[in-house]
Amino acid sequence: MAVRAVRGAVQLERDDSAHMHDQVSELLTAVLERNRLAADDLISIWFTATPDLHSDFPAAAARKLGIVDVPLICAQELAIDGAMPRVVRVLAHVETGLAKSEISHVYLGAAATLRKDIAQ
Repeated sequence: MAVRAVRGAVQLERDDSAHMHDQVSELLTAVLERNRLAADDLISIWFTATPDLHSDFPAAAARKLGIVDVPLICAQELAIDGAMPRVVRVLAHVETGLAKSEISHVYLGAAATLRKDIAQ
């Protein structure tokens, strides 16, 4: 097993706690499914949110999914002029047999434009 990092992001339509939970849950589920991972394979997850998101912690969605014994942390993205608004990003550290080139980074919806070079 190797330690790998998996990236992802989603743009929210609005700053609403329930909407954030739905979108972040969808993102985490896609990260796990596309990389054939289980919650036991997770080492830690970093979440960032753009400064315009205040309704809840993105990590709360992970806890609702049952990811309860994995260290999670939330941070705020830099406030850069012209940056995409209402974005939650994830950086998950995982144990996997996948090679780096086999890792599927997940950028949902409009967030796919953030990293056209690695979004799948």
